[in-house]
Amino acid sequence: MGVYAVTGAASGMGRAVADKLTAEGHRVIGVDIQETDIVADLATAEGRRSAIDAVLTAADGRLDGAVLAAGLGPAPDPARLPVIAAVNYLGTVDLLEGWRPALAASGSARVVAFGSNSATTVPAVPRRAIAAFLAGDTERAVRAVKIFGKQAGPFVYAASKIAVSRWVRRHAVRPEWAGEGIRLNVIAPGAILTPLLERQLESPVEAKAIKAFPVPTGGFGKPEHIADWVCMMLSPSAEFLCGSVLFVDGGTDAYFRPDDWPRAVPLHRIAGYLRKFRGFSATRRAE
Repeated sequence: MGVYAVTGAASGMGRAVADKLTAEGHRVIGVDIQETDIVADLATAEGRRSAIDAVLTAADGRLDGAVLAAGLGPAPDPARLPVIAAVNYLGTVDLLEGWRPALAASGSARVVAFGSNSATTVPAVPRRAIAAFLAGDTERAVRAVKIFGKQAGPFVYAASKIAVSRWVRRHAVRPEWAGEGIRLNVIAPGAILTPLLERQLESPVEAKAIKAFPVPTGGFGKPEHIADWVCMMLSPSAEFLCGSVLFVDGGTDAYFRPDDWPRAVPLHRIAGYLRKFRGFSATRRAE
């Protein structure tokens, strides 16, 4: 049985994951802002550092996996934008970087970061905001979305989830991650019936918008079903899963983007490989 750190473990999908892992006999070290093993505010640098250190101590320097489920949804209050940005992006990236040695110590660790189908279904997300997130500058990311005024919440949320997905894909293939036996992947849920969604559905205006959003399968997803997918991504069956973004959203991403994926890799991205391949072919012909 393994030792897993789970952020956002006190509620919603994070709690469903923690409960399932515990039921399977694993040891779970929960991280959240309340009601779990390690209480920490991931919106602050001090809180993130505290969460990193406390988990490393509790795990005795070795983690078999991690699930980064902590996150905040869009909010109409502009004062909440920096908090959303910090929790969603730095609360994932900083913790992963801090836990990387403990994950490497396992030799076959699995990591699932929570993205969102908002990464592909929210239009006009400023590229400057995404770039700022990837540079670790959440304040600049927030400034980039303020052009949307009172509607900035969905854009900072989407930008943070795009950035998390790109960070994972960029790092998953590197020697210090894949080469150390760590498998980094992203799960991208759609509309899941969590306490957050339930609160939104209580507002007539928000409920109307949510229910009008296309979900080809109909209805909403269940946290326990997302937990099943996450546990599969943490299992030995995920040995060959690396840098993937798995959409579990009732078909919403496919509805909006049926022809956007998959696409062929641009030639300039594989130029180095082609040069190596030609060199290898020339060597074989000479032999």
